[in-house]
Amino acid sequence: MTMTTEPAVTSVTTEPAVTSADPPLRVNALGFPQLLAQSVALISPTMTAVLIIPLAFAIAGNSTWFAYAFATVMLLFTVIALNQFAKRSATTGSMYAYVAKGLGAASGVMTGWALIWCYFFIGTAGLCGFALMSQQFLQGLGLHGTVSPFILFSISAAIGFTIAYKDVRLSAVLTLVLEGLSVACILALSCFILFKHGSPIDSSQLRLSGFSLKGLDFAVVVCIFSLVGFEAASTMGGEARNPLKNVPRAVIWSLILTGLFMVVMCYVETIGAKHAGLNLGTLGAPLQTLAGAYGVSFFKVPVSLGGMVSFFALTLSCVNSGSRILMPLAKHDFVPKKLHGTHSSNLTPHSCIALYYGVLIAAVFLWYGLGAGVLTMFGQAGTLAATGFLFAYFMIVVAAPVYLKKLGELKQSHVVVAVVGFLLLLVPLVGLFYPLPAFPVDIFPALFAGYMLIGGGWLYVLNTRVPGTLVDIEASLEAALQTSAGPASDVESGSRVGLEMPGLGVPVQAA
Repeated sequence: MTMTTEPAVTSVTTEPAVTSADPPLRVNALGFPQLLAQSVALISPTMTAVLIIPLAFAIAGNSTWFAYAFATVMLLFTVIALNQFAKRSATTGSMYAYVAKGLGAASGVMTGWALIWCYFFIGTAGLCGFALMSQQFLQGLGLHGTVSPFILFSISAAIGFTIAYKDVRLSAVLTLVLEGLSVACILALSCFILFKHGSPIDSSQLRLSGFSLKGLDFAVVVCIFSLVGFEAASTMGGEARNPLKNVPRAVIWSLILTGLFMVVMCYVETIGAKHAGLNLGTLGAPLQTLAGAYGVSFFKVPVSLGGMVSFFALTLSCVNSGSRILMPLAKHDFVPKKLHGTHSSNLTPHSCIALYYGVLIAAVFLWYGLGAGVLTMFGQAGTLAATGFLFAYFMIVVAAPVYLKKLGELKQSHVVVAVVGFLLLLVPLVGLFYPLPAFPVDIFPALFAGYMLIGGGWLYVLNTRVPGTLVDIEASLEAALQTSAGPASDVESGSRVGLEMPGLGVPVQAA
């Protein structure tokens, strides 16, 4: 038996919202640590430390740490906007539903469509990163032969699929442990680097020597690639404990913690390379190189292993998040209906997971088979994903004040947050076009635009074939979010009331 918590509604149902053929996801499975792990794993701070910081340094130089600090603050405004929704309601694939709540069903569906793109390309980068770090790991063990990336891609995908298919709790705990161990190892190495030459103060970094606004905008695009994914916890709202409390906390703390870590690592790697006489911008594996330069080569193996498991967790988190976006899209016939089903005993979106991993492995096989280098694939996949995340973040920033106005709760501070967040997001958007990057990065925005046109065209066809499709989608999402939304007094007091979301057939608990 489930009851709603809407103040004006008192209803009791004795019939389950789903049939045995369409069971719910596993409810109350994820607490705050697991939700935090989901977002942190998708942000993947290890990825930034072991591969991306040299890319940003090549653009921003001594101001790289400032670019990461700016990007963190910039995205903090997006998080504040997102949490206006997250603290009021929770559902599977929440950002899709949140934007629909504020701007209508069409905007919500297109945001979900954009997130499919984002999680696909970040997942691709995760497979590539796993292959790169695996080679570094084997070299650290003294094995200098080359293992085919095809084999390494397959290992990561096969293990990840098994875990994601089996149990969302196992996925969450594993990502938490793996990323935690990796970060701890990197911080230990950082201490050696910082204090090897006495004072850890680098005046050229603190003065932002060589800083320029032109260099900042495209550097921020790279930084966004490092920081995107904080919203991943919101996709798991249907499986969270106390989602109205734990999801917003996980979203904001994942950004703050990883942002601080990346700022510190930028500073450490920059000063470390300078004292070692190295050009950080040219290092393909900066931490391994610095470990050798500073006489602590024994760190090479654990750092490489940490990178391996972190990239594995990144792809796993992408598939978990992406499959929770596919589910509501499937319910509304935007993608095949059978993708809406869940496994009868594992209570995972097994069809979505299988599709995601299947397309991912096919894409990297094809891309690499056509002659692309794994490191090149990694960088380009990340930039492609950043274009999609920018679109989704713009949508959530705009949707938040509209949503609050509908509730009659809009305040001047909400408008200020939305305006500032929107303006800050323009910085990396401009960086995608000016100065115009080299080919093929210069056509990435056009590729994303083409992808969105395909999605928009298909949505138009659906609504034309079955008039009222958008109205039905909006009503379904409205029902799902309304049923998960408890009165403020319930949220503040921490009372727990069993809820059921008729839109998706997923029971949750309001905080």
